[in-house]
Amino acid sequence: METGTATQGGTASEPVWTGLPPGLLKMRRLLLVVWLGLLAVALAVPLGLFVGPGWAAFALLPLALIVWGWVVLGRNWRSWRYAERADDLLITRGVLWHHETIVPYGRMQLVEVTSGPVERHFGLASVQLHTAAAATDATIPGLVPAEAERLRDRLTELGEARSAGL
Repeated sequence: METGTATQGGTASEPVWTGLPPGLLKMRRLLLVVWLGLLAVALAVPLGLFVGPGWAAFALLPLALIVWGWVVLGRNWRSWRYAERADDLLITRGVLWHHETIVPYGRMQLVEVTSGPVERHFGLASVQLHTAAAATDATIPGLVPAEAERLRDRLTELGEARSAGL
């Protein structure tokens, strides 16, 4: 995981950003290769058999998408970061369109840890934060399950402490 300060100053008041584990990138790239590889075969075989070998070259399009998607997934994975501050949780993501979500601890109503079958196979889990306003709901994907549970417990504890003061 990547950690570091958010800006160049390096003062203690700046958030410490945590990146996503490399297992998420590995999972997403494997899914990209499997699905687009199957699409390439599904295009090449019928086109080659029924239309002609020249038309089977259209199967190269999904292979080109694999190369492009490989790069895009890497950039997207590097853009995801989160930071726990005293009063809120910051989540940033996005390469072309940068999104920064700030979720105040006192506004959190529910913190879930979810893990689908593919995520479980790769040893990953996601933390989903629910608030009263749907616009501030947030998800942190692809965390190691121990970190996801630690984050859930910490956010729940901080949420209860902050909402008690309202």
